[in-house]
Amino acid sequence: MKIKTMKYIKYPIILICLTLCISGIRWLVSSEPWMLDQVANEERLKMSFVQLFLIEENSTLGEYLKQIYRFLGLYVLGIGLTFLFFMSNDFFQNTKFVKRILIILGILLFSNLLLAYVWIPSSHFIFFIWGAILLHLFSCYNFIKNR
Repeated sequence: MKIKTMKYIKYPIILICLTLCISGIRWLVSSEPWMLDQVANEERLKMSFVQLFLIEENSTLGEYLKQIYRFLGLYVLGIGLTFLFFMSNDFFQNTKFVKRILIILGILLFSNLLLAYVWIPSSHFIFFIWGAILLHLFSCYNFIKNR
């Protein structure tokens, strides 16, 4: 692939990966990571977190949620870093590799969008997913155009 074309495919993917890494780190370091999407989570629960944590049987729920979100953060960070490590120009010389990266990333983004609309439709993360999908489609367009 030509260097200029490679940039139009590669840089949008790098932006998506950096967003994944930042999101993963936020979930890893936040003291209450479930609050990063408080409105959508409380809408899904049909109660506020204050009400939820006041229930005596939920005394350990905070630590459980923290554990779940830490795993989520670790996996999101891991996915972002994995994709970033494959962004070298050498890999982008291989069109089969680029095609596979675009397919995998597309599946992840579109399935996350679908799940977000089903489970947390008021989440602000939906806007991030749409942004990532637009970047992904820009990369796909440039890949197809320059094959």
